[in-house]
Amino acid sequence: MISPEERLKTFQAKNHITTKGPLSLVVQFTRMVKDKTFPLNPDDFQTSSKGQVAGLGGANLKKILMEHGITQQLSSEGGRTSRGSMGLMIKYVDFLNAWNAEEAVDFSIVEDFWAEQVREYFRNQPFVLTADTSKTIGANLDDLFEQAKKRQKQNPGTQYLGTVLQHLVAAKLCLILPEGSFEIHGASVADGPTDRNGDFVIGNTVIHCTTMPGALLIEKCKVNLRAGCHPVIITIFERVHTALNLAEDAGLAGRVEVWDIQQFLSSNIYEHSLFDEAKRNSTLSGIIDRYNKIVLEAETDPSLRIEFEAR
Repeated sequence: MISPEERLKTFQAKNHITTKGPLSLVVQFTRMVKDKTFPLNPDDFQTSSKGQVAGLGGANLKKILMEHGITQQLSSEGGRTSRGSMGLMIKYVDFLNAWNAEEAVDFSIVEDFWAEQVREYFRNQPFVLTADTSKTIGANLDDLFEQAKKRQKQNPGTQYLGTVLQHLVAAKLCLILPEGSFEIHGASVADGPTDRNGDFVIGNTVIHCTTMPGALLIEKCKVNLRAGCHPVIITIFERVHTALNLAEDAGLAGRVEVWDIQQFLSSNIYEHSLFDEAKRNSTLSGIIDRYNKIVLEAETDPSLRIEFEAR
């Protein structure tokens, strides 16, 4: 007996149901027909003009997804105006009819499956960095980091913000240092197993990237200092004082550099563009290109990519 998940995955793959329009349709249509009598007739689900699938809408889609804990907006139109919706609806009716002829369809399983595909869709979307010249570079980066924070909350147990921070630092270092002068690791790779003193070791400088400075990090800085190295902590702006206070409490005041990622990147962008605003976006774009290359090589999650948009 074929499991419901196998049936649905096969149908999804065959009909390329991975984008907003198709996902919007199957989510709503599943809810629409769960109490209907089989076999279903596709003519019953068309508007009077026969041009659209009846009953689809952004508000309806939002309501269903909210019941599954999904708060992002998948489609404001709910798939109503998507090209190919009518053809997909007819194929979905045929699929459900054939399935029901073999066994009763459990629509709770079907709806849960499509809700999970919506979550997967959002998980696979790249972050977007909008280079709005009416704002500071730091403000544009803040918008990017807010996206990472939000996605992290929506996917408990993930570390999107820390991963983005670490690879942005790596991207900048790649642009200012000779190739091969330091190693790049996946963000999930701990320092210990790789015999590293920090995230990046450049000469006798050890860089630690973190969004949550804590006691363990300060202990690593102590180890760095005992080895004659210079520890540098790069974190998000709102955690700079936390890191400085922890270092002071540990007797390391004045011995550990603490930088915020926004200034670390923006100062580099201004320097490399020679403070020419016309060159600012191309310099920032270069860092993002390098970041995406690092993500491709060091990570397995494509949603960590950053799409660069200039205004």
